[in-house]
Parts: sequence; structure tokens; C-alpha cells
Amino acid sequence: MSNSKQNISKPVFKVVTLQFAIAVGFSLLVGVLGEANKGWSAAYGGAIAVIGSLMYALLVASGSSDANKAFRTHIVAEMVKIFITVVLFILALVLFQSAAWLWLILGFAVATLAYWFSLLAV
Repeated sequence: MSNSKQNISKPVFKVVTLQFAIAVGFSLLVGVLGEANKGWSAAYGGAIAVIGSLMYALLVASGSSDANKAFRTHIVAEMVKIFITVVLFILALVLFQSAAWLWLILGFAVATLAYWFSLLAV
């Protein structure tokens, strides 16, 4: 792996790791203080956000010194992230009908906020 690719991929995956840790912590807290179903719902919501971010990270980690190519990669990665997020929410509606929807959405929101705050830490 080239030096520029290593410089890009390390902080990108660090952000996803921090997001994952916060999402797991939130869902465990909800599960312990609330019901197991609420904890699992928060975990699924967090997983939706983390999986989307991970797919984004995998696509942009290749890195490029060409600004046009890097911009196109970012656009494609963001579109893939949005598509995966929508598909996972649809799957939740179809397959996880017993979900506590408030906690699923809060799990997603916490994980998404964790992503943005993790960017500040990297």
C-alpha cells in the first residue's frame, strides 16, 4: 500500500471504529436500563449507521492524489452509503417488526452523531 493510501485509510477507519464503540455503548446502556428489545433496537439502528460508514470508508480508503478522482470517489461512496442506509431501514421495517422504533431511530441518530464527533477527534 502506498504511503498516501496509508495516510488516508488509518484516520478513516479510526472514525468508523469510534462510531462503532459509541453505538455499542449506547445500545448496551439502553439494554441495561430499559428492556432487551429496546437495546436490540438501538443496536440495529446503530448498526445501520456503522455499516453505511464502513462501506464509505472502504471505498475512499484507496485514496488518490488526483483531486478529480478523489472527488468522484467521494460522491460514489456517499451515494453507496445512502443506498445501503435506505435498504437497511427497509429491511428493518420488513424483518424487525417487533422493534422499538423510537430506540432504533435514536440508535441510528446517536451513531450518526458519533460519526461527526469522531471526525473532530481524528
